[in-house]
Amino acid sequence: MDSEDDVMQALAAHDEAVNRYGRTIWVGAEPTYTDRGSETPQWLFNALGDDKLQRGQRMLQRIAKANPGAAVLHCVGRQYSGEPCPRWSLGLYSRRDGHPVWTGPPDVLLLDNKTDGKTPEATAEMAAAALSSVLNSNGLTAATLADALSNRVVFRTDGQTPVTDVAAQPLLNRPSLHGEQVEGAEVTDLLAEDGTYLVVCSDSQDALRVELPRVRDVGEFERLLSAVATASRQVGVRAILLSGFPPPVDAAVAWTTITPDPAVIEVNMAPVGSATDLLGRLRELAAAADDEGLATYRLQYNGVESDSGGGGHITFGGVEPSASPFLNEPSLLPSLVRYFNRHPSLSYLHAVDSVGSDSQAPRVDETLSQALPELSLALELLSRVKNPLPETIWGTLAPFLSDPSGNSHRAEINIEKLANPYLGSRGRLGLVEFRALRMAADPETLASLAALFRAIVAMLAEYPTNEPLIDWGESLHQRFSLPYYLQRDLKEVLADLENHELGLAAPLIERVLCDRHRVLKSCVLGDSRLELRRALEFWPLVGDVATQERGGSRLIDSSTSRIEVRLRSANTESLGEWTVSVGNWVIPLQDEADDEGSMRLAGLRYRSFVPLGGLHPTLGAQSPLTLTLTHPADGTWQITLHEWHPLGEPYPGLPSTIAEARQRRENRCVVTPLDEPPTELTPPPVEAEGQCVVDLRWQ
Repeated sequence: MDSEDDVMQALAAHDEAVNRYGRTIWVGAEPTYTDRGSETPQWLFNALGDDKLQRGQRMLQRIAKANPGAAVLHCVGRQYSGEPCPRWSLGLYSRRDGHPVWTGPPDVLLLDNKTDGKTPEATAEMAAAALSSVLNSNGLTAATLADALSNRVVFRTDGQTPVTDVAAQPLLNRPSLHGEQVEGAEVTDLLAEDGTYLVVCSDSQDALRVELPRVRDVGEFERLLSAVATASRQVGVRAILLSGFPPPVDAAVAWTTITPDPAVIEVNMAPVGSATDLLGRLRELAAAADDEGLATYRLQYNGVESDSGGGGHITFGGVEPSASPFLNEPSLLPSLVRYFNRHPSLSYLHAVDSVGSDSQAPRVDETLSQALPELSLALELLSRVKNPLPETIWGTLAPFLSDPSGNSHRAEINIEKLANPYLGSRGRLGLVEFRALRMAADPETLASLAALFRAIVAMLAEYPTNEPLIDWGESLHQRFSLPYYLQRDLKEVLADLENHELGLAAPLIERVLCDRHRVLKSCVLGDSRLELRRALEFWPLVGDVATQERGGSRLIDSSTSRIEVRLRSANTESLGEWTVSVGNWVIPLQDEADDEGSMRLAGLRYRSFVPLGGLHPTLGAQSPLTLTLTHPADGTWQITLHEWHPLGEPYPGLPSTIAEARQRRENRCVVTPLDEPPTELTPPPVEAEGQCVVDLRWQ
């Protein structure tokens, strides 16, 4: 594989190609990191628990030290169903022009000596009084509250005198946001909506804690930060903890957050204007995660390579909503929906292990049987509207870009932050997020995928498409479950980009086509070569799905597995003489070819284990799976694929390296020569034989 420097050069060429089109397409990513050696609930399925907060804090500490002048903000996070309080959210707020936004005492996370945060004289009441004075000197109208609430500052920016009587305005005595449940789409500040801003100072973690109000304007927010910094210095504060509402964001600032999610720590990166910048930021994050012992992947005992568990979403838009290409080019999003429909590789090739209609990012044509014709009509009607408003585009496509339950967050093309009137300010950011992506193993691969999707966006912005939607029918979950057909389809996309002068350089192509994590076995059989790969399986939800929607995770039946069998030979005629059988079924093989030459391939579906709860309770496990390959000249071979150690022995522990994991996968596939070929073989029954995949569960 090419070097990291080669990838950076290839990304620079991609940036130049996009710039030649005159397109400004900003890109953001949501990398997720896990403790791949831990089997505690917080690193397997829970969002909160144990040391996740502390490790997130140390990640932010490393990033903040590399970005002096940025403000560290401990904001209230998202509220999820079934959780008593909002999740924590750590953020880094900075100006894109390099000017500092914070000149006050260091955040508590940046203290070298955590026990010496502030001098004894620097009380919360003193800080509040100083802040009130500074705000007034800056032309605002501010005051502290009386008596027991003297640590609270209330101010206005319109020249009016703020209300300080708690009896007249009870919200002045509101509790901390960080201990309260959030109602609705986002945390609200009713005081700020009326033009009254409340700042609460308190003692916390050997530092001064300042809970900030909701401020909608970036200039006003920076003005408030400056006042807090000045007041803190005046009273001798040695360390500070800025908390409260999330800050405003526009084209002038960059806002990166670190938050918890099931099994992972998630980073919502500030968007950048180039793929090269994206790679630089991803490398910075990867270094911070690595220092914390966190990784982008997991290695299972039996050698299976999984992603972190949180996915690796990529988002596109503008530096601010008004600059979003999806809002400035009304035909772009409809073209993107059409293009994804026609190229399933964009949905599946780099997907997480669980795909299909019940996944976290289903395709439109996986949701409802009537979705495709209705979507075709919706796209046609939208094309007849001259210069449709963003709300019209969103309202037309949002019902289709969702999962079967109507959840618009769960969609491979997520537009809930495009022009959504129901999600508060978060819903009107002009953003489109691609969610059908596993977390890439390294920054270079994630940046390569971002360049792929960014090039597609640039191409469709310049050359809109009205090509009709394809009803793939059975082939969507048959043909496109196999890695070979997904790679072939993606090569068509790459050729399309090349034809439009947006082609990717070889180092990027190598990464977006790479599927080494799927390889189970590669071995020589006579003059031929056998390759076995994990294929995609479409796992269903089971149990009381409605109840599961209220929880943090959902129960799926993952007991069905699928593999792809490839046979290659330099002798094409000899290749056609191979017979593959499972039991007494002879498996039909497809004749195909790729850059390496001719091949014959097939897909096999089987039950790898019996789940505690799932579909088909009377169906037993079909593992180990045994294949017999026969050739007149190359002999007969038995291939036994075990789900675990071939001898049933326990593994000494999780694989320590990817190389060790791949060796364990190889060892699970045992190749044995046989003296005689099988006899009395029959074709599979019609109900078991799909277009490209034989379902052995019927056997």
